Amino acid sequence: MGLFQRILGISKTKAPEDPECWRYEGGKVVVDWARVSELHKPCGAVRLEGQGLPERILLIYGMDGRFHAFKNRCSHMGRRLDPGRDISTLQCCSLSKSTFDYAGKVVSGPAKESLRALSVENRKCKVVIRLD
Repeated sequence: MGLFQRILGISKTKAPEDPECWRYEGGKVVVDWARVSELHKPCGAVRLEGQGLPERILLIYGMDGRFHAFKNRCSHMGRRLDPGRDISTLQCCSLSKSTFDYAGKVVSGPAKESLRALSVENRKCKVVIRLD
């Protein structure tokens, strides 16, 4: 990602190509991951925003073969997050580049607080993310 994008805090992670692949209902997000090509390989990630969702979410298919979801807000400056250069981390999209592990703990950078990791359950072809 270029300096200009980091100055403006522009995330490289996009929303899913298929906007109908997920829904928010009753405090949880249900993602039909078979319809999300971005999640078919390790380190794939998508931003989930809008559709009545009370907070932005980053969903990652990790190198560990598991799905990880986070409130998509850096604890340092509130910018969006992206998968890190190191394949098992997340990184703020700003110049500060605060970096976090898959548990949400700070690895490096100016952030002092962990990310809010969300509960994720894999049910056949569905990923269920609980916001409570």
